[in-house]
Amino acid sequence: MKILSFFKPAPHRPVTGTPEEQARDYRQSRRQAIFVMVTVYGLYYVCRLSLNVMKKPLVDSGYLTTEQLGFIGSALFFAYAVGKCVNGFLADRCDIRKFMSVGLFVSALANFALGFRMPAVLFAVLWGINGYAQSMGAPASVVGLARWFSNRERGTYYGIWCTSHNLGEALTFILTSLIVTSFGWQWGFVGASLFGLVGVVLAWTLYHDSPQSRGLPPISEWSGETVPTEKAKSPTSVGAGQKAVLMNWAVWMIALSSAFIYVARYAINSWGIYFLEMKKGYSNIEASSIISVNAIFGLFGTLFSGVISDKLFSGRRNAPALIFGLMNTVALCLFLLVPGAHKWVDVVAMVLFGTSIGVLFCFLGGLMAVDVAPKNAAGAALGVVGIASYLGAGIQDIVSGYLIKSQGAVEGGKEVYEFAHTVFRFNGCEYAVDHIALFWIGASLLSVLCALTVWNVKPKE
Repeated sequence: MKILSFFKPAPHRPVTGTPEEQARDYRQSRRQAIFVMVTVYGLYYVCRLSLNVMKKPLVDSGYLTTEQLGFIGSALFFAYAVGKCVNGFLADRCDIRKFMSVGLFVSALANFALGFRMPAVLFAVLWGINGYAQSMGAPASVVGLARWFSNRERGTYYGIWCTSHNLGEALTFILTSLIVTSFGWQWGFVGASLFGLVGVVLAWTLYHDSPQSRGLPPISEWSGETVPTEKAKSPTSVGAGQKAVLMNWAVWMIALSSAFIYVARYAINSWGIYFLEMKKGYSNIEASSIISVNAIFGLFGTLFSGVISDKLFSGRRNAPALIFGLMNTVALCLFLLVPGAHKWVDVVAMVLFGTSIGVLFCFLGGLMAVDVAPKNAAGAALGVVGIASYLGAGIQDIVSGYLIKSQGAVEGGKEVYEFAHTVFRFNGCEYAVDHIALFWIGASLLSVLCALTVWNVKPKE
């Protein structure tokens, strides 16, 4: 009961001050809110992706195998999937400042513990605990967006918030990779833990639960939005809204589309560096630098995704989702099907992949579901999408790890990887395609097809 009491929403304070003072306080609190959402959730990602830049050192040291890494990676994704659904529903009813701070604190502790050698099973358990703790960050952010920003600002600020994952990926693929290369994989986990603790301090000191907890009017009143009478009067509106989310077929189709794009997204994030090292012969620093291009350009994709849909498509997300979905498939084809190490081709592929994932992460990963859900159930909509997305990511890690492991061979006492392939014949020519490429590219195409099923669904006003 003490835990439940700790997470209770911050009490509402009486509205005080002149309209000018309220406007000043609102502007400051909103700036702090979006700063925390972007920066702190970016640091969440540093603690989530830390393992991805350490896979080759862990395998080379004989500590873990690729098959073990596949199951360990899936432990995070499955725990995250369950947690994101549960915590999505809980965040609608919690103090989001405490919710975000506690999640990152636990994640930082898990990363610190993983800097010590331990059995693979215990490693997987701790990585799973990290996954559940990670699932507290996104709901706390999305609920904050609903509480601090109006409907007409949703796309723009959601896009700004989505840049957090690019910030986290860039920090991971550049700084964490540098730490691992310089000091070893153990210090990579320690470094990620320290980044996480910085985020805890920022969230605890700068984030606020709601405008009412600051003695300000609710965002609908301050922004001049019209609140439907039935929602304003219903004491069970949160529960009713969450039930409506569960009964909405469009939310589930968006969730399925997101699950497939998360296969592609985390295939590159989890195995892209390893693929470049083993398949194309790049060094760890070279491979990490190429994959970091994906994070950097993803930043632009997420930053402008809301603006693109709000300004160019009048708030509709379906057309840009189709355009960038096809771009994602083309990017994977360049990355996986062009033989040999051609750095400029791989960089171009990551530019296209990062840009498209940035937009699709924003749209399919939450915004399209939030659009068609009641506003007071934003966390629940994100939870439904989250559990599907990370189940997809978890299955991806197991399948990818198995495909890579099953294609390994030992030559001269050293493990060498020749990626198994299927040969296609067309016009007298033979084309060899890796099985893992078929898996990743196929997921990207299926995501596009699922997204098309909700083309005519209109957002909630």
